[in-house]
Amino acid sequence: MIEQLRVPVIVAPMAGGGSTPELVAAVVAAGGFGFTPGGYLAAEALAEQIVRTSALTDGRYGVNLFVPGTNARPDLADYTRRVAAEAAKVGAEPGEPRWEDDQYPAKLEIVLAQRVPVVSFTFGLPSAADVGRLHAAGTEIVATVTTPAEAQHAAQLGVDALAVQGFEAGAHRGTLTDDGVSPGGGEEFGLLALIRLVTAVTDLPVIAAGGLVYGADVAAVLTAGAVAAQLGTAFLRCPEAGTSATHRAALAAGGRRTAITRAFTGRPARGLVNRFLTENTADAPVGYPQVHHLTRPMRAAAAKAGETDLVHLWAGQTYSLADEVPAAELVARLDQEARQAIERVSRRFG
Repeated sequence: MIEQLRVPVIVAPMAGGGSTPELVAAVVAAGGFGFTPGGYLAAEALAEQIVRTSALTDGRYGVNLFVPGTNARPDLADYTRRVAAEAAKVGAEPGEPRWEDDQYPAKLEIVLAQRVPVVSFTFGLPSAADVGRLHAAGTEIVATVTTPAEAQHAAQLGVDALAVQGFEAGAHRGTLTDDGVSPGGGEEFGLLALIRLVTAVTDLPVIAAGGLVYGADVAAVLTAGAVAAQLGTAFLRCPEAGTSATHRAALAAGGRRTAITRAFTGRPARGLVNRFLTENTADAPVGYPQVHHLTRPMRAAAAKAGETDLVHLWAGQTYSLADEVPAAELVARLDQEARQAIERVSRRFG
């Protein structure tokens, strides 16, 4: 399905509110593709999102699921005290630092029952049994990977395509495991290098993600071997996106650099640099989703109050180049710019 898109542009599954049924539907109507995020939602809420998205589209969309990891039981006593002090500044208390499976089993049953055409996985890989069940239901499977080794592992499971994420990408890195030592959770690759390395070890279709904003970027990754480009940050300022007002304002203002941190969720993610990120990244504990739940009330209160120093502001490295335009207009522009870039390069080679 993804290889047959009229416009090879995919809106990324931005969990936590960024992606909405309206955003996905607008991109699909413009000729692209979209993923509805299942992460953080209760199973019943995901079912409602699927119903809403189906009502707005002709069915050409996918669902993304978070694969639960193991419960490492990190020691968060000191970090909880630090978060409590910060949360008090916006009238909040720290949340319960609990482990959970994100209701993955129930969500898997929902996408199977709904026969969702494409399901992508982040933070891990589905089991061989789950792959078999999804394929039996006629569902295509996309695995998110960040290294050639992860790509090989996913290919051996029998997935249908790979979402290859470069280190330029905003929000959580899709590493299958977090080594707890490296800033990015493991070896980091720029997107173009990663596409070449992955396509050298597998012939699976590749969806390229990470720092893509312009149509020329889409043309570049297609030339490098991808079948489509997946963009997230580029869509965050679209009116159809569920981006908070605080997040929108920070993106529009520009001027901040980005960095990868575990400070907000216990898992590496790229966002705009603010005080909480600066003061806590160096010794932030490894522990997702425990840290995510611990800081969540603080972040929600900060976003509501417009306090940018205590909220995660996920963004890719090229966020300052993204515009505030309707999603359909953005897809059309990306399509036109990509075609122009390809023509320009063709002329260059005579």
